[in-house]
Amino acid sequence: MRDPHDIIIKPVITEKSMEDMAEGKYTFIVDKKSNKIEIKKAVEAIFGVKVAKVNTINMRGKVKRQGLTSGKRPDWKKAIVKLTEDSKRIEFFEGMEQ
Repeated sequence: MRDPHDIIIKPVITEKSMEDMAEGKYTFIVDKKSNKIEIKKAVEAIFGVKVAKVNTINMRGKVKRQGLTSGKRPDWKKAIVKLTEDSKRIEFFEGMEQ
């Protein structure tokens, strides 16, 4: 099995992800090759919480231009993790709420 820190790359900090935290949903950028079961096990191992559900979205990178040359940002994968009702919250996000 892979290291959980290789699966969970970093959290997504946006207004929408902050609003979802009230419902027990946390958003992460994850490895493109990881599946829902690996993401669930990684979040439970890293943060010590119980995961009820995992939704994943493959995000397409934007095309960016600078003058005549154009390039593309890399594609990435986003995971929205919903915790169980009796699970504790993830402390990493606690100081960021409004």
